[in-house]
Amino acid sequence: MRQVEVAVIGAGWCGGIRAVTLSRSALVDKLHICEIRPERLEEIAAETNPATATTDYMDIINNPAIEVVYISTTPEQTHYPIARACMKAGKHVLLEKPLALELAEADELIALSHEKNVKFTVGYSQRFNPKIAFAKKSIADGTLGKVVNVMVSRHLSRNLGKKIANRVKLSPAAMESTHDLDFVFWLLEPAKPVRVYSQGAYGYMKDLNGSYDCMWSTVTMDDGTLVVIGGGWNLPPSYPNYCGTWIEITGTDGALILDDTSRDNWLNTVADGTQYPMSTMPGEQVDHVFAGQMGPETIHFLEAVLLDKDVMVSPEHARIVMETYSAADVSAEIDEPVKLPLSNQALAQLADMKAQNAG
Repeated sequence: MRQVEVAVIGAGWCGGIRAVTLSRSALVDKLHICEIRPERLEEIAAETNPATATTDYMDIINNPAIEVVYISTTPEQTHYPIARACMKAGKHVLLEKPLALELAEADELIALSHEKNVKFTVGYSQRFNPKIAFAKKSIADGTLGKVVNVMVSRHLSRNLGKKIANRVKLSPAAMESTHDLDFVFWLLEPAKPVRVYSQGAYGYMKDLNGSYDCMWSTVTMDDGTLVVIGGGWNLPPSYPNYCGTWIEITGTDGALILDDTSRDNWLNTVADGTQYPMSTMPGEQVDHVFAGQMGPETIHFLEAVLLDKDVMVSPEHARIVMETYSAADVSAEIDEPVKLPLSNQALAQLADMKAQNAG
């Protein structure tokens, strides 16, 4: 198999995981890193030994030798323009969620990927969680019969929630439950969401940025399956970037309960008290392996490009997820169910909400 030149734009937490993974892959000929913080760029360059390291993403865009780009930038407003520039230059793109901040931007990126004939995917790494993969298998092989209900409850520590919610005015549904909407819709394919009812509760986050502490959304699928997804980011400060998830799937012939709260990874020290290592959502580096999903996801996209195979997450699927969490935001605001696809009235309400948040 041939090797390829690869770039990572944005080498913070997630981008750093991807950069380290790529630096160790035999599929990578040369690695290029872009990071706007000079001190972080120096740090990640020392760890990955890239061919080039720059603070200007246009250096990546203008390098014709680079075929594959991983975009892990923040704030999230940067996703659309950088992904657009990469695809216009004919580069394959893995983009961290969200796909975009506006549905029109998402539609443009999807159309551009087809026009330029490049691979395009969104970083929904939970599909590479072995527990989620087992759920997919259990549904696909008929073990559970017809799925009746899926429930997901996911909660983050408030130190991470504060960091996320302070950089962009997006809700827990858009920034956290988006992962769960993705993998649940994947589990239930070919069913599609047709109605959303969502409620949000204020608490710790309200005085910081006006955000809900948590949101719970009920999604009705077109085959009658009921999906309930809760996401919060207000757990007391704990192990850095702690994430705990509980999943229940019930069917006509069986049920599957998945405990992804990382209570089986318990470290207790005099210095730091109780910690739950390997409990972060994307995963953590543990010597020669990654205890999580982002490492395998990173390599999967590279192999999809080199073998010309379908990506795990199509951008069209990510757009359905985006429209669903947008509907959840509208529903929580107006206290009414919202139908999918979004009506012109719902789109207008969404635009009004975004304008108010921007103000």
